[in-house]
Amino acid sequence: MLILLGSFHTGLPAICYEAADLPEATPEALPRWRGFNLLEKFILEWDSSGPFREKDFRLISELGFNFVRLPMDYRFWILDGDWEQINEDAFADLDQALEFGAKYGIHVSMNFHRAPGHTVARPPEPTSLWEDEETQRVCAMHWGYFARRYKGVPNRLLSFNLFNEPYGISGEAYAEVVTKIAEAIWAEDPDRLIIADGLSWGGDPCDELVSSGIAQATRGYLPSGVSHYLASWMDGADRFPVPEWPSRSASGGFLYGPAKQHLKSPLEIRTNVREPVTLAVMVDSVSVHARLTVWLDGEKVLAESFTPGPGEGPWKESILREEYNSYRGLYEQEVRIPIPAGAHTVILDNTEGDWLSISRLALHNEDGEYDRINIIPKWEEPNLTITIDPETGRFQTAVVQNADWLWETRFARWAELRQQGTGVMVGEWGAYNKTPHDVTLRWMEDNLRVFERAGLGWALWNFRGAFGILDSGRDDVDYEPFHGHQLDRKMLELLQRY
Repeated sequence: MLILLGSFHTGLPAICYEAADLPEATPEALPRWRGFNLLEKFILEWDSSGPFREKDFRLISELGFNFVRLPMDYRFWILDGDWEQINEDAFADLDQALEFGAKYGIHVSMNFHRAPGHTVARPPEPTSLWEDEETQRVCAMHWGYFARRYKGVPNRLLSFNLFNEPYGISGEAYAEVVTKIAEAIWAEDPDRLIIADGLSWGGDPCDELVSSGIAQATRGYLPSGVSHYLASWMDGADRFPVPEWPSRSASGGFLYGPAKQHLKSPLEIRTNVREPVTLAVMVDSVSVHARLTVWLDGEKVLAESFTPGPGEGPWKESILREEYNSYRGLYEQEVRIPIPAGAHTVILDNTEGDWLSISRLALHNEDGEYDRINIIPKWEEPNLTITIDPETGRFQTAVVQNADWLWETRFARWAELRQQGTGVMVGEWGAYNKTPHDVTLRWMEDNLRVFERAGLGWALWNFRGAFGILDSGRDDVDYEPFHGHQLDRKMLELLQRY
């Protein structure tokens, strides 16, 4: 049956909602849900799309969890690409997911991962939800249909998570659109629980939504060098260093030349070693032209130029940026600097051209490399001084990434928001299957400790698949056969502890 948006729908199959043994949920106080994202309606182009599986709900419940988030692509329920028309038959799978939730005591959170006018996936949407009023009208009608269809389903069983990971928008503009969509939902179902992802891909709370009657959701993907190592869909992830956790991390990573004098930030390294060492600097990328210059105690000891261009060269890859009529090269070339014993100051700078980035520093002695720190270059972030500990001969940095770093960098702000009376949860988190398993587990446990400290529920991305506890395809896991799947028992037991 085809219906036009704006018409009234009734007749949702009866569900025994009272069977859902779940905590009450309000926009002021979300429960500490614990669960997973299920991806059957995630991307229209995926061959694996289909109905949600009752077996998933049963196993999630039996394993001690009570939440699923359904990230969805709105193109599943429109007819022939016409976003003004909804195919009612396409909702049978969602109706059934609610039935499974009620049957197995699992809260279901429905999310527009791709909404009319907004997505973080490919292909991009042709219009902007944040700027185009017609797109906002259509999106409001979609959510209005959901509200009519599921009116009366208790909030302990069902919530609406409006959009996935908004970015490139101010809090004021985002709150304006969220409020418009929420009003369309509440016009049909005044009591429906609504959750809005935070700003900056879910990283930052939206202060403009406080006291709006709307809960908020964040993400647990910090740092991306751990969570998305070698993820093919993330630009630059193939150049992340092999992850460590906990990790020492240097800030900055860019050396700007005279062309960007306003960003100038040389890197200073203070050594105090008992024996001579060699400092190895990994030059990662270069824009247009750069000259790495190194001073030891004020004396220039090295100057090496990097100028990417067409064809083959000392670079691994060189790409013409037509809009600038210049080349950007990926080098991954190591430059070595001998450092005498004793206390010394090393300065690294770019004295010509545009910029270069550094992805790693390492220390070598006569036996080879004995210490290193990885850097994920961050634009406009200044380089902070790095020291070498005189007792250990190893790097000391201003940034140590651990549970305290996660708290201070992201989750303290969200805990404060929760304490002020806004419901908060972690809508997605997890690490891709290319991150070493032991690193993944240490990083996950620190995240779980922080979630617990902040009082936040969470949903792992995903249940079955590359981030999950089932069929994750990791090369370094001894999997256990489990109901026709391959179970990562260590990850499961870690999740169950929190």
